[in-house]
Amino acid sequence: MQDIEQRVERAVALFHDGFNCAQAVFASCADMYGIDEQTALRLSASFGGGMGRMRLVCGAASGMFMLEGLRSGSATKGDHDGKARNYAAVQGLAERFKQENGSLICAELLGLKQPEGSPVPEARTPAYYQKRPCAEMVAQAVRIFLTSTNE
Repeated sequence: MQDIEQRVERAVALFHDGFNCAQAVFASCADMYGIDEQTALRLSASFGGGMGRMRLVCGAASGMFMLEGLRSGSATKGDHDGKARNYAAVQGLAERFKQENGSLICAELLGLKQPEGSPVPEARTPAYYQKRPCAEMVAQAVRIFLTSTNE
């Protein structure tokens, strides 16, 4: 298994290659659960930009929550205890993310008064990367996920 910083570097590289925050976080760790990178990128594609660029839940956090589903999510009918354990784990991850960043909401993290209203993503230019905290959110989400424990 790769160490934490190698996975963080991979996530940030994916983001800088033009993948969204959710894709970068999810794809950097999905192999730990037997999911290949192409499948991981497709599964997480809709969660970028705060879910389809609606600026709701941060994509980096969503990618982290998807990973938690692979780690602790139940796939057994009627497994209420398993569902509760997974939800508790997600809430713990969310709390750590909020403590480090002040919010889980994409628009708030970006300092937007209102969503842009367009599904078209911005061009990934040097100016884009300078004004966005997203690469750091991606790195933090991977670190938070990989250093969290499930009891």
